[in-house]
Amino acid sequence: MEDKLNKKVVLFIATLGAFIVPFMVSSINIALPSIGREFAMNTVLLNWVVLSFMLSVAVFILPFGRVADIFGSKRLLLYGMSVYTVASILCGISINAGMLIASRVLQGISGAMISVTIVSMLSSVYSQGERGRALGINVAATYIGLSSGPFLGGFLTKYLGWRSTFFLVVPIGITIIIILLRLSQDWAEAKGEEFDYKGSVIYGVGLFGVIYGLSLIRSFWGIMLIFMGFILMLIFGVYENRVKNPILNMTLIKNNKILTFSSLAALINYSATFVISYLLSLYLQYIKGFDPQQAGLILIAQPLIQALFSPLAGRLSDRIEPQIVASLGMAVTSAGLAFFIFITENTSIQYLIVALSVVGFGFALFSSPNTNAIMGSVAKKYYGIASGIIGSARSVGQAFSMGITSVVMVFYMGNIQISRSNHPNFLTSIKVTFIILTILCFFGIFTSIARGKINKIEE
Repeated sequence: MEDKLNKKVVLFIATLGAFIVPFMVSSINIALPSIGREFAMNTVLLNWVVLSFMLSVAVFILPFGRVADIFGSKRLLLYGMSVYTVASILCGISINAGMLIASRVLQGISGAMISVTIVSMLSSVYSQGERGRALGINVAATYIGLSSGPFLGGFLTKYLGWRSTFFLVVPIGITIIIILLRLSQDWAEAKGEEFDYKGSVIYGVGLFGVIYGLSLIRSFWGIMLIFMGFILMLIFGVYENRVKNPILNMTLIKNNKILTFSSLAALINYSATFVISYLLSLYLQYIKGFDPQQAGLILIAQPLIQALFSPLAGRLSDRIEPQIVASLGMAVTSAGLAFFIFITENTSIQYLIVALSVVGFGFALFSSPNTNAIMGSVAKKYYGIASGIIGSARSVGQAFSMGITSVVMVFYMGNIQISRSNHPNFLTSIKVTFIILTILCFFGIFTSIARGKINKIEE
């Protein structure tokens, strides 16, 4: 009885945790034009409102996966939720662009703590045969956050201002903190082992160099940052192969084909899809002239479909080979992305909703089966590391997605505010971005297929 209660409590916490971060991501996308106008932001600064958060998550999520294994998932989630709540308040009271972006960095660091622990906790309390269902519910909560973000964010931005979107998550954060304080069990499968500080620094600095360099690609320093970042990532790979307790177990990756290719498929999928709501939010408000609430109602289509079909996809992956379900999802997502290549100033709303729905259905088929494949391919001791790898694939993919978009927008528009005079260049940048992302996602189909069939690890 106590075991069942514990599972329900963990699932409830994980569901709220899975909701709170993506809700903030999608609601802020809708609020960006309002934020840009208040702080007079150019395209680069406006991108950094999103990129600062995603880059912070990407840099910290892999090390935090190891921290969760050593010190306990519950403890790390408690710290993460506390900082996230405070950071949300700071974002809401920001008086300039610098304070907002700095607060978003803090929000991203704590968001990494949240994201890496919830999958690890679920995988610890749910066994192999029921894990797909639990992960499906978890993914559905993520998409409910994504789907409610545009609508609630648009509504709040229109009637109460963009700051209210940050304040909305505060009571949810407090609720999770109270429940966590009452939860006695922690999950520290690698308790007592050393933490790899050097590897964490090399990884963080290298990844930052690559992604930040992308935003400065037209300058000499941008190219140098990308080059140095890649060198550091190579050094990181060599170093992690030699250290006793690495944050990224290279042996685990080399010997686990399912983990390797499933993670790479996730990286590609998130790289190809993350900027959809960002670009369409700008398109609907700048090109179509919609207010935030109207734009949010249209953007709700994709995550709503994801939320509806993710539990079904999770259950399917308990019965059908995840390789089949996830690869089909990647193919459907590629088809959906291709729709956006043909966007013009006169594109109908019905066309956009169909395209968003196709992408949403494809992503639902891909995400929870892919996660189930990863968590089912490793032993309990590596749940935190596996969660960190999943989170890294997601956050690095999302950051790369923003990086690609920044490069294209700067190339076609320059470092200026979006206005009616540069709408043609803005539309061109949208089309070019989606051409790149569609090709990327198409190649991801073969990565997903290459994982092979699951060899389940005994619990």
